[in-house]
Amino acid sequence: MKKTVSAFLEAKQKGEKLSMVTAYDYSAARLVSDAGVDSILVGDSLGNVILGYEDTLSVTMEDMIHHARAVARGADNCLVVVDMPFMSYQVSAEQALTNAGRLMKEGRANAVKLEGGKSVCPQIKAITEAGIPVVAHLGLTPQSVNAFGGYKVQGKTEAAARRLIEDALAVQEAGAFCIVLECVPAALAGLITKLVSVPTIGIGAGKDCDGQVLVFHDMLGMFSDYVPKFVRHFANAGEVIKQALSTYDNDVKSGSFPEEKHCYTIDNDIIEKLKGEFS
Repeated sequence: MKKTVSAFLEAKQKGEKLSMVTAYDYSAARLVSDAGVDSILVGDSLGNVILGYEDTLSVTMEDMIHHARAVARGADNCLVVVDMPFMSYQVSAEQALTNAGRLMKEGRANAVKLEGGKSVCPQIKAITEAGIPVVAHLGLTPQSVNAFGGYKVQGKTEAAARRLIEDALAVQEAGAFCIVLECVPAALAGLITKLVSVPTIGIGAGKDCDGQVLVFHDMLGMFSDYVPKFVRHFANAGEVIKQALSTYDNDVKSGSFPEEKHCYTIDNDIIEKLKGEFS
């Protein structure tokens, strides 16, 4: 049965942990869904992982819609959350609502995610009042990497920690049904989780969050440009894939692939007739 927003809220009330994986295509979505994971996030991290950008800032609405639509086709059992890319919601609540609507209609999202705290509460309110579920994102928000001066842990000082708590309470009040906490000290993330009534999903935010999210390619060892501290390799699929590709390359060049069992047949009389006709 497909997971819903209400299932997320029920999990929080029952103390049941939630799992989320960031994925970007149909095949990955099928694997994640069949494995029983609760939610797929179609993240704007596709800019890094799929498109090879240095950051997420160049990702467009068209990129997000394209990948979201592919994931939605494969995510039979998962709640599909889609990132709103940089400058698709910051200008105004009206802009945010229009683009959130596109992600739902064209991208077949079940919910949208946007970065920021108090500053984006008008956008969250407008989107949720239109019947579109919203996931908030606090802590290290990659779209603000230039303002942060790099990818750094957030909320380490008393003032910064207080701001994160206030932001979490504000986005909840604005209507967000879930909050992603990224690169936040574990103790602070645990406190925020206790203070809010909606589920928190951690990424580099400790075990006391209501759930966790990792990128598909990170957790399987398929993306090696950099490995954040919070990533665990649950498999070393990257090396397996690399070895398979190397074996394929060698077998093609040596002539050992394809074998007869990989080939289709035709009546030899036809071939002989054609030889005589065209030789």
